Amino acid sequence: MTTVVKSRGTVTIDVESCKGCELCIPACPPAVLTMSAPVNKRGYHYPELHPGCTGCAACLMVCPDYCFEVFRFQTPVEHEVPS
Repeated sequence: MTTVVKSRGTVTIDVESCKGCELCIPACPPAVLTMSAPVNKRGYHYPELHPGCTGCAACLMVCPDYCFEVFRFQTPVEHEVPS
C-alpha cells in the first residue's frame, strides 16, 4: 500500500561531515531518515534519506555539524511512499 505525500522541498546530506550523533532521526516529522549501515571516511554512521521528505528543515535545525542543505520546490511535488 502506498500513500501520496506532498513535498515542498527536500534535503541533501553531506555524509562526510556527519559525526553520527543521530539527532536528526527523531527530529524528522515524516520519519524518512535512518542511520546507515556503512560508515563515512571518519568512521561514523550517517543518516540516509528515504522517499517522503517534505523539506521541513527539522533535520537542519538540530544538526550540530551542518550536514543538511534544504532545497525548496517552486510548486509542491507529489510522491508515493510506502505506508
